[in-house]
Amino acid sequence: MNFRDQIKNEYPFESHWLKIDGHQYHYLDEGQGQPLLMVHGNPTWSFAWRRLVKQLSSQYRVIAVDHMGCGLSDKPQDYPYRLESHINNLKTLIQELDLQDITLFAHDWGGAIGMGTAVDLPDRFQRFVLMNTAAFRSQEIPLRIAVCRIPLLGAIGVRGLNLFSGAAISMAVNKRDRMTDEVKAGFLGPYDSWQNRVAVHQFVKDIPLKASHPSYATLQHVEEGLSQFQNHPMLLIWGEKDWCFTTNFLDEFERRFPQAETLRISDAGHYVFEDAHEIMLPRIEQFLKTQASPLG
Repeated sequence: MNFRDQIKNEYPFESHWLKIDGHQYHYLDEGQGQPLLMVHGNPTWSFAWRRLVKQLSSQYRVIAVDHMGCGLSDKPQDYPYRLESHINNLKTLIQELDLQDITLFAHDWGGAIGMGTAVDLPDRFQRFVLMNTAAFRSQEIPLRIAVCRIPLLGAIGVRGLNLFSGAAISMAVNKRDRMTDEVKAGFLGPYDSWQNRVAVHQFVKDIPLKASHPSYATLQHVEEGLSQFQNHPMLLIWGEKDWCFTTNFLDEFERRFPQAETLRISDAGHYVFEDAHEIMLPRIEQFLKTQASPLG
């Protein structure tokens, strides 16, 4: 059985594709109205946003992307899986769909990719909902992720043994009973082989800790452009049980965006959308209704 048949109740959406540089870039496009752009991290895909897509698409146009190499997008083996490439792909989609007045939703790597896109296309973005993510340089990297960056050993673990995606379905949540067989199939389905886990490994390798790293300058560019959004409405949602994007990252966002609203969820982990969707969604709906203007 195709894994999409297994998850059709959780993920009942129509697929859309955009060809970028010869590769198919997958995204969801549900509902009508002001666009909400949802940008996932590693090792997830648009499936992570499914509850938000279902609920918010009754009032808004919800677009949720799969980065190249992720989800239902193509997984080329010789692709430049760099932060800059992911930003450029997202910019291409925004321009192709001519999205305006965007509210960005971002998690994990989606923060750097989404905010990087906003830095380059600032007139198209209005509001931001960021959760357990970063968009600035940091030296914090958990040992369990650092190990995955070791040459050869990392490839064997991440691509061969599926230790990164496989571990995430238990280590990224605090309420493990919520990870039903169907939900696990959703998170793991696109990453079922060495070839299909290429981007999962490349994301781990693309964390820029040194100035010599190929993505360091890109992340620095994103970081330096953040201040232009200080007066834009922003909601920071944080699962405080996250061992990767700890509350230190939230503290840094609050320092950079002192006017931002914050929702701290003490018993949620990195996959805050699994642990606390029933807490998140009412607050998100309130934020979208009350923060209608970038200067509001």
